[in-house]
Amino acid sequence: MKKGNQFEPLNIIDPILKAIEEEGYTTPTPIQSQSIPLVLQGNDLLGCAQTGTGKTAAFAIPIIQILSANKTYDKKRKIRSLILTPTRELAIQIEESFKAYGRHAGLATTVLLGGVNKAPQTAALSKGVDIVIATPGRLLDLIDQRFLTLQNVEIFVLDEADRMLDMGFIHDVKKIIAILPKKRQSLFFSATMPPEIVKLSASILNNPVKVSVTPVSSTVDIIKQFVYFVDKENKNALLVEVLKNKDIKTALVFTRTKHGADRVVKMLARNDIKAEAIHGNKAQNSRQRALANFKDQSTRVLVATDIAARGIDIDDLEYVFNYEISNIAETYVHRIGRTGRAGAKGTAISFCDADEKEFLRDVEKLIDKKIAIVEDHPFPLVNHHSVKEPKQPRPRRNTENFRQKPAGDKFSNRSYSKQRRGR
Repeated sequence: MKKGNQFEPLNIIDPILKAIEEEGYTTPTPIQSQSIPLVLQGNDLLGCAQTGTGKTAAFAIPIIQILSANKTYDKKRKIRSLILTPTRELAIQIEESFKAYGRHAGLATTVLLGGVNKAPQTAALSKGVDIVIATPGRLLDLIDQRFLTLQNVEIFVLDEADRMLDMGFIHDVKKIIAILPKKRQSLFFSATMPPEIVKLSASILNNPVKVSVTPVSSTVDIIKQFVYFVDKENKNALLVEVLKNKDIKTALVFTRTKHGADRVVKMLARNDIKAEAIHGNKAQNSRQRALANFKDQSTRVLVATDIAARGIDIDDLEYVFNYEISNIAETYVHRIGRTGRAGAKGTAISFCDADEKEFLRDVEKLIDKKIAIVEDHPFPLVNHHSVKEPKQPRPRRNTENFRQKPAGDKFSNRSYSKQRRGR
């Protein structure tokens, strides 16, 4: 092993240390240095951590070590660890992490997710696997079809529990927990801890050790943040203008809606900027291809919605754009957390129109800092006040002059009244 590898004091075995070094890591992040020893000791864990803190390795490394130290030599491998995650992209990236850190450990891993052909997944299950990473819907589907059983699970991980709640998966999660063995080690991770998540964690964990790292305000401290005030109709032109900066080799752009993402991609294409969208309406293969193109920089701009982007983990991503500011302040933190990963530098640029000023105030209150305003740009905000159409009082119907529709008339009241007006 290389001298100065700071993973060594965490009592990690040589095959995993070798794989960690091959991945280019020598220093654990705070959640890794806190969590790995606790998990190796067999504790249940409650981890409150944002994305981008290195939490995947914080559970993947000790799970690989525990399972490889107690290998079973049955004819067919049994599922001994289950990692449940809300999005397909995140599931794929967790599988990549397990395969990377476990490449010398001799364990079999597979990922179960919707949106793709299930045949390769069922084929992997029939051969036998040690570790399954899954989204809730596909997992329940395959359990119902008797392709797998969870009766041998020793270590269960619920990742991004708050996002499970946001996406409406909590009922499915509870169904899965109900069929897990009572005797197991459980690890629970959530970026936020609303009451329903606290209640869920209490039902899953047994005397857990709590690990909390990187509060919201400090998560964003290492990221340079700028806001451009711009009218809604000029956001496209401003995005093209800012992207003229050749230092921006790749950029992740957030929109509020799927259709909005597609519109931005088409607009960028018209301006000779290679862009692709990633959102729930895209087929899984299309999403994976877009992500791969973005990672190898053959696509310069990836336009994403919030749910699709929660699982995006891209090393060296320096620029994130909020084309539209979310009405949920915490979402801003999750978005810009795609950059500045594990201490790397990052820049977040937000476009704010008059209607979004109140959302910006909520963000600044949450992160406890003022975001720097870029004044000097070609499309300054002209309409400084949100203009909402006043509600018009509904006209009262004049019952005296209202004529009944003739019996048997094939027209509606509306078309009949048009006929009357045309007389």
